[in-house]
Amino acid sequence: MFFPVSWTWILILAILLIIMFSVFYKKIENHFVFAPQKKLDFSPSDYHMTWRDVYLDTPDGCLLHGWYFEASEGPVVLFCHGNAGNISHRLDFIKVLNSMALNVFIFDYRGYGKSTGKPSEKGLYIDALCAYDYLVEKENKKPEEIILLGRSLGAAAAIEIAGKRKVRLLISESGFLSTRHMAGHMGIYRLISPFVPANFNNLEKIKNISVPKLIIHGDADEMIPFSMGERLFKEAAEPKQFYAVKGAGHNDTYVVGGEEYREVLRAFVNKR
Repeated sequence: MFFPVSWTWILILAILLIIMFSVFYKKIENHFVFAPQKKLDFSPSDYHMTWRDVYLDTPDGCLLHGWYFEASEGPVVLFCHGNAGNISHRLDFIKVLNSMALNVFIFDYRGYGKSTGKPSEKGLYIDALCAYDYLVEKENKKPEEIILLGRSLGAAAAIEIAGKRKVRLLISESGFLSTRHMAGHMGIYRLISPFVPANFNNLEKIKNISVPKLIIHGDADEMIPFSMGERLFKEAAEPKQFYAVKGAGHNDTYVVGGEEYREVLRAFVNKR
């Protein structure tokens, strides 16, 4: 038996689907974007490093935990890490930065490690700005002494800071364009990518950032396509520099790049 369906019912159904998508999209997005781990698997003492614990209160009531590594009287790298694990999984890279006489401040976003709260895009930006403000207000760092380094998801945090605060330099490593662009590269999600909001919109933000930028991407990145790094560089405002790490995947750029990686980084951070 055939039951005719009026355009009114089709419209109602479409509206309901749109509402459901809007209500649940954030939870779905957060599930794919954030992969926090609470347990700290390693300590700086395991790497024979000198550090101190830092705790920050965010404006919206979260308590963030970080580590400050002092290597010299020079500039400080504000390190925004990727979406998985926590600060304890970045110590080998921090040792590389310290060997270049760079101080490093790394912090965990809300929901990661010892930081309280639940991760979200809005929370990520609040936390990143709070970390910057700590360096200026508590460590007495001048903006021209602060170098932003964001890897993967952390690139979104670093780019947000660069758009809202004064800094010396911005380094974006293994960054993506937006959640919409990422969906367009993820199998079945390609079908709905035109309807996915362009959240974490690094592509648009980087067009308006005037400080010198170094964009790094492994040409064998298995998670975020190399083409995204190229596009991010293409759309970025001058001055800018691109470093393709040959043979590097998503998480091993500094390992595969070796001494060349260090030389590129060293030359960039010493720019005047």
